[in-house]
Amino acid sequence: MKHVFGVRVGPVTFRIGSVWREPITQLQILYRDYPQDNRVPDFTVRLAPLRAWRRWIRPAVTIEGDFAIPDAAPLPLDQGLLAAEMGMNLQMALGQRRFLLLHAAAVERDGRAIVLTGESGAGKSTLAALLQGRGWRLMADEFVLLDLASGMIQPFPRPVSLKNDAIEVVAKSLRHSQWGPLISGTPKGTIRHLVPQANALAGAEQPARPILLLFPRFGAAPDQRVVGAGEAFVRLTQASTNYVGLGERGFLALTGLVSDVTRVAIDYPDADTAAAMIEALW
Repeated sequence: MKHVFGVRVGPVTFRIGSVWREPITQLQILYRDYPQDNRVPDFTVRLAPLRAWRRWIRPAVTIEGDFAIPDAAPLPLDQGLLAAEMGMNLQMALGQRRFLLLHAAAVERDGRAIVLTGESGAGKSTLAALLQGRGWRLMADEFVLLDLASGMIQPFPRPVSLKNDAIEVVAKSLRHSQWGPLISGTPKGTIRHLVPQANALAGAEQPARPILLLFPRFGAAPDQRVVGAGEAFVRLTQASTNYVGLGERGFLALTGLVSDVTRVAIDYPDADTAAAMIEALW
């Protein structure tokens, strides 16, 4: 690859290469406060054209690397930053074996963490982003890393991927935050990446003990219920990309997590209501 960028996020290093300059420039701006790392990476992502001529004519970006999905549709070049982020997610989802991965977000206060998980659209990323303005440290969005031996949450504070109406909601609440470019016309609508606050990046090597497992659901009247350990276990096996591959280690880590935390499902109509419910649970 002609253009290369190496970065470390928590315990994981990435090297992203591209035949085009634009995606790498956008990555360098988005990750400018992260440690740059050009040593041998944990994972490699390559952004390349589907055909040689697609480098110049109707440029189309395909995601390659240590792991790839052969039939994945390419993205237009103006979504190159999104392709790079998706490539990083793909490497983690298919190749990570040091931690149990949970499709979730996490925030920390006083050395203890809340893990927020649920289906797409549940609002976990939006809530995690907004809680930064209430004294919480963002630990993760997209992937929560559960240490297999200690049961601690390892920080993985990637930029928060916000979509559509959530972008304006968070921008109004966190007025002085740093953002990536607005990416329109994606399969999920408009996307913009929020750079985590300074305490998240400063604490990128400080793990936390999970104490609350939260299953939020947006768009309903305020309500909450206790979630049984068995239900939580099943839901988290479905929210993990590497649970099966980890075998017994994954089973022990996940049963330990659901046994040791408070487990609650909440319904909420807006972010302020959810924040108040979370503070009350805390």
